[in-house]
Amino acid sequence: MQNPPELIDSHAHLDFPEFIDSIPATLDRARDSGVRTIITIGIDLPTSRIAADLAQRYDSIYATAGIHPHDAFIADGPALKELELIARGDRVVGIGEIGLDYFRNQKPRIIQQECLRQQLALACRIDKPAVFHIREAWEDFFGIIPEFVSSLPPSVMHCFSGDWEIARKCLDLGLYLSIPGVVTFPKADALQEVASRAPLDRLLVETDAPYLAPVPHRGKDNEPAFAAHTARKIAELRGIPLSELAEATTRNTRRVFRIKDAG
Repeated sequence: MQNPPELIDSHAHLDFPEFIDSIPATLDRARDSGVRTIITIGIDLPTSRIAADLAQRYDSIYATAGIHPHDAFIADGPALKELELIARGDRVVGIGEIGLDYFRNQKPRIIQQECLRQQLALACRIDKPAVFHIREAWEDFFGIIPEFVSSLPPSVMHCFSGDWEIARKCLDLGLYLSIPGVVTFPKADALQEVASRAPLDRLLVETDAPYLAPVPHRGKDNEPAFAAHTARKIAELRGIPLSELAEATTRNTRRVFRIKDAG
């Protein structure tokens, strides 16, 4: 039986209750589906600490550190200092997820914007990519990002949810588009257009586990192993072999997050 092509799940939440007590089994299932590397994402200081710890304990896990817009605050000196300390870890490969969420609007918009700016400044200062969470806030995002983009390493639009026009603006800024399991949903026409038209060398694959499980697992808890379904759908949309899609997205993810080949 032929081994599945190598994939990287560029965005999962392995600190969540669905996984934290069963990491080895989760990694085994991922490996069986071809997912040999997982980036687990921080959304506040406690989860960023856990993510960094998981990355130290498991060779196939890397981490990011950041404050999600749902948890945004005007970071004081000690909080920013701790975030920077975590983010400078050798297996912490990015700042995120950070951004703006005007759909849930759990924090005042001005606070979200300032928290985003503070973390973008950190990403530029320590030369690590950002992982963006943007929902119904594109105008303000495109108003903020030009201030930083010349100093920011190539960064990632997590769980991309815009249409092709928005995708082109992101691509013009040098950003990468990370495609979630939503692309497998029957009515995801806008995302399917983006996945089929965007340059292959600017696409990543993610699960956002435990959220957004792809078809045929829709409605269940998502997990890194299911990234294979998302990759298969993108390959189908583009009319290319899964192996070609997997090779490209794996190479792209390694490039953005500066992860060495697993060998």
